[in-house]
Amino acid sequence: MYFIALATDYDGTLAHDGIVAEKTLTALERFKKSGRKLILVTGRELPDLKRVFPEVGVFDKVVAENGAVIYTPASEEERTISSSPAPKLVAKLKKLGVKPLSVGRSIVATWEPHQATVLEVIKKLGLELEIIFNKGAVMILPSGVNKATGLAAALEDLRLSPHNVVAVGDAENDHAFLQACGCSVAVDNALPAVKDTADLVTRGARGKGVEELIDKLMERDDELVRGRHDGILLGSDSHDEVYLWPTDTVLIAGSSGIGKSTLATALTEHFVENEFQFCIFDPEGDYDGLEGAVRLGDGSSAPTKAQVLDLLDKPETNVVVNGLAMRVNERPDFFAELLPGLGSLRFRTARPHWLVIDEAHHLLPKRRDDTRAVLSLELPGTILITVHPEAISTDALRLVTAVIALGPKAKNVIKAFCHETGTKPPTDIRPPKGERVLFWRPQTRKKIAMVKATEPRQSLKRHSRKYAEGQLDEAGSFYFKGADKAMNLRAHNLMIFVQIAEGIDDKTWEHHLRAGDYSEWFRHQIRDKDLARETIEAEKDETLSAQESRKRVLDAVRRRYTAPATGAKS
Repeated sequence: MYFIALATDYDGTLAHDGIVAEKTLTALERFKKSGRKLILVTGRELPDLKRVFPEVGVFDKVVAENGAVIYTPASEEERTISSSPAPKLVAKLKKLGVKPLSVGRSIVATWEPHQATVLEVIKKLGLELEIIFNKGAVMILPSGVNKATGLAAALEDLRLSPHNVVAVGDAENDHAFLQACGCSVAVDNALPAVKDTADLVTRGARGKGVEELIDKLMERDDELVRGRHDGILLGSDSHDEVYLWPTDTVLIAGSSGIGKSTLATALTEHFVENEFQFCIFDPEGDYDGLEGAVRLGDGSSAPTKAQVLDLLDKPETNVVVNGLAMRVNERPDFFAELLPGLGSLRFRTARPHWLVIDEAHHLLPKRRDDTRAVLSLELPGTILITVHPEAISTDALRLVTAVIALGPKAKNVIKAFCHETGTKPPTDIRPPKGERVLFWRPQTRKKIAMVKATEPRQSLKRHSRKYAEGQLDEAGSFYFKGADKAMNLRAHNLMIFVQIAEGIDDKTWEHHLRAGDYSEWFRHQIRDKDLARETIEAEKDETLSAQESRKRVLDAVRRRYTAPATGAKS
């Protein structure tokens, strides 16, 4: 369920000659019972609306007076979000014989052909007002007030994003709020200009068109998403631009250090630009300092479920959930316990629009026997990032609608995905050229595209605490074994590495030193080329004693990672 709310105009859209048909009202009630929200957006004044439409209580919010008044039927609360009409304006119009003349809490309304008189009075009085037309009606409102601003206020009350709203209308004054929503719809009787700019035009007119739209939303609302402006640009192939959609489940996989988190960072920048809320599950601290997001947790303190959900309840807040303080075996439990709360939030609001799950084989591991229970039936707007696609829950992999494979082993990613999900692999899988990635939609059976992915503007900062205090997995840890493999001491971070290195005997230290094991680990697992280069100098200098080489290497580690006030490094 992507579209959580329907925002509809009243006259000429929901109603015909001011009356809402019984079938249309039944369709509205069915829509609301599905857990979605209804918002009425009208130019009418509230007393008039209640008189002609006593069933207004079916709506969760009413935006009246063309955006100036917000009404909540359940509590009967009214509030005006703009200034009251200027008494001198009303008096002057009456004096000039402008009839009919209606005065609301903010709006002043009349009919054509009085627009010329109205404009003249506004100029003479020097008032900051706007004239808005609606099929012959002439509405006077404070500058900047329209149906879009009123709808924005109503959505803020409901904690909803305009991305998740379908708007339907028919006239000039509907343009603003139609274009502000995730999908704009014109009923068949709408003005040609409204039809031209709408994403969809119904076959039916007025209420019948609204009924048709509700049927479509209840059956497959995701069909209204693709082809819309809600797409997130991944990059371009030789023919066209390639997009991801908020209904997609995406797998990003490839070798370690090949650019997966860099690509994810670029995508988050597009999320921010398009005002999509996102949440990143960051077990290794790779996204510390990410622009446009609040970090929860660090190397010494783990985030809580309540903290995550409280922040995500605010539509404008993006969250990075840092899991460095959790042990590897604690991360799946934390994620499994958080998923129900996330699922509830998404059911109510369709937010966060995007979930980015880094090290997905940690959070959704294949070995768990309860993964099916903690997974939603779908994972829309989810990006799974991993080095090991074969280690991710098969149930999660079967939800994937788009595969992005990076690096020289990209071909193996596609094959591993197909093997795990029972999908027939595509023929002629070629490795990506240069900095391109492989992009494939398994369900469409189309050929694999070779895409030049967008690059982030910000350089991704890897926080030193990830390597200094975090817990690298078994494959990423360093093992002191010695020449005869008499020991097997595991260092799962740099702090432990320093402690073990200080205590081992000279023979064991020098065995790994002369084999180049330290610089190899620093380069490929810690991903610090400068530390690796400095270590290589000590490894190659045979004039150094065990004590001297040990001091040089460990001092280099401390200087970069474990010294007080160590900052983030690129």
